[in-house]
Amino acid sequence: MQLFGQTNFDFLGWKRPFLIVSAVLLLAGVGSLVSKGGPLYGIDFRGGALMYVKFTSQPPVQQIRSALSAKVQGSVTVTSMTDPSSRNEVIIGTELQDEKALDDARRTMVATLRETFAPGVTKLDFNNAGQEALVEQLREPLQRAGVALSETQLQELVQAMLQFRNTPPRSGLIQSFEELSGVSGVTPTVISVLKEELSLAPFAIRRTEVVGPKVGADLRWQAIKATLYALAGMLVYIAFRFEWIYGVAAVLAVFHDTVITIGLFSVFNKEIDLTVVAALLTLVGYSMNDTIVVFDRIRENLQILRRTPMPELINMSINQTLSRTVLTSGLTFLTALALFLFGGPVLNGFSFALVVGIIIGTYSSIFIASPILVFWQEAMESRGRGMRPAVTAGKSADTRSELSRGAEKPKARKG
Repeated sequence: MQLFGQTNFDFLGWKRPFLIVSAVLLLAGVGSLVSKGGPLYGIDFRGGALMYVKFTSQPPVQQIRSALSAKVQGSVTVTSMTDPSSRNEVIIGTELQDEKALDDARRTMVATLRETFAPGVTKLDFNNAGQEALVEQLREPLQRAGVALSETQLQELVQAMLQFRNTPPRSGLIQSFEELSGVSGVTPTVISVLKEELSLAPFAIRRTEVVGPKVGADLRWQAIKATLYALAGMLVYIAFRFEWIYGVAAVLAVFHDTVITIGLFSVFNKEIDLTVVAALLTLVGYSMNDTIVVFDRIRENLQILRRTPMPELINMSINQTLSRTVLTSGLTFLTALALFLFGGPVLNGFSFALVVGIIIGTYSSIFIASPILVFWQEAMESRGRGMRPAVTAGKSADTRSELSRGAEKPKARKG
């Protein structure tokens, strides 16, 4: 599909402004990482207990932090969720080095929240109870109140109430038992029994994660190795199929994309967990593929336009693949943006990495990787040597990289 007609943009003429933008982003990201002592690792990598808690109103972050710090060993972090779908929700985390202490910390965190925000209440909390506990608590009181239910009917009634409780916008938290009056089978008598036997805490623990510190360290090292192996493998492949300088340029561009993305995670205080690593590896491949498509067109043009100056030839190659770049990158960006806006807090880090990485990766293929080839050509010419054609010796001119099949083919050798 030809999105544009024949274009003749001077992309390399804009390389210096974009190099300045990249330098600013790199400095900001690296400066943030240094000042904060490295990336903000998620529970997957640092180990510890993580608890997502929803409150009926704006959560008192300082009060929560003070109450938990007095009871839980180690550092305690309390972070308000900024996502609109997670209103009045906080993430409570603690980092401990003792595997057994992690489970103890989780129980202590739950008990401390109950003591702080529901003091003196000894009844079973409906907002934080499971189905089996509610069935056991309500079976005899409902019978005494004259509500005749078989065991199956009781299970279905409790399941229906929990489904109502867990459905947005309540998301695990109700403030009054009267809210359950619309649930099938919940009569005024049932509501009276609920009020008598149960309580409603002003908070609900939506999710709890516990990861041991040894597992977290292993996962962190495995993530680093996966990224480095991916870059090394791509460098070898491109050096073999093209020229070694092409491989260096592509890997430097991808490394540039990865560092800027991680730096922006630090700038915006976003955690890096396993889903973010998955996004980063996806971007490594995505950005590399985008760069190779441009390089493959440069290689083709080098075979037929040997006397054309390198900057002009690179500009021509980028213009010839412009439609393909805009179509693939634009549609992928819209998908990632939708995921970022509507995917919720669990996928926020993953989608943020995709959104940032697609933008950075697309422009780095044009304004970072390609200028490296020009700089190398100029360096070689200053030494009296030019860049030889980017085809491995002994291969015919008809040999093509498999990746070139995805590139846009010019009409009659025009863009």
